[in-house]
Order: sequence, then C-alpha cells, then structure tokens
Amino acid sequence: MSRKEFVHLMEENILTLDRMGDRLRNAQGGQSGIPRQQLLVLVRLYGAPSRLKDIARRENISTPNLCATFRKLERDGLVARTVDDMDRRNTWYQCTPAGEKMAVAAMERFRDGIEKLFHGICPRDEEKLTGALRTMRDVLKNMESLQNA
Repeated sequence: MSRKEFVHLMEENILTLDRMGDRLRNAQGGQSGIPRQQLLVLVRLYGAPSRLKDIARRENISTPNLCATFRKLERDGLVARTVDDMDRRNTWYQCTPAGEKMAVAAMERFRDGIEKLFHGICPRDEEKLTGALRTMRDVLKNMESLQNA
C-alpha cells in the first residue's frame, strides 16, 4: 500500500464517519433539552476539569462564544468554576452532579444511537470492523504517545 492510498482511505473514512455522525445527530434531535454545544461541553468536562481555552481549542469554538456557553451552564447549575490557586489567571471548570448526570445521559443516548446505526450489520462484518477499530485505536494511541513524548 502506498502513502497516497493510505491518505485517500483516511480521507474517505473520515468523510463517511462524518456523514454517519450527521445521521446520528439528526436522529437524536434535541432530546436533552439543552443546545448541542452546551451538551458537548458537559461531555468534555465529565470526569476531567478543564480550562476554557483548552475546550475552545479542542472544540474549535471561539472563546467569547464558549464564555457565553459556560455562563449559561453555570447559571443552570450544570458547571462550577474554580480559580487556580497556583496561577490566578487560570479558571478550571467542572461538571456539577447535575451536569454529570446530564453528560452521562447524553453519552448513553449516543451509544444507543450507534447501536441503532449499526443494527443491521451482519456478525461477520461487525467482527471485521471491530478488529479494524481496535487496530486503529492502538495505532492512534501509539502515535499520540510519541507526539507527547
């Protein structure tokens, strides 16, 4: 396999997964009762406090828009913020218990949606795809650890 074929396959798979993600989002609609961007922030914060600028970078959201999102989440009692004692310029955000509950429910709906999306896949194809996904996960984790070293 050539590098060109590898790049083409990655591009094709990313675009296919993006379309499948659109179908998944459309099927779920607004089931949570809060806007999608707020829900994404809660899921990102679940289990790991983070700084606003880190989430803005990761989600490709402008900092002013994300500030407004955090204000709404904080007002609704879903997010709490703490100023870093070591560096007062940093503010850490984390889910409150109510925010964690909403994030867990969103992740469960997401998994249910994936289950429905792949409902008709034959066992043989599911086994092949599972093996390929495990391999991809392992290779990507190795790449990530090499880049962080």
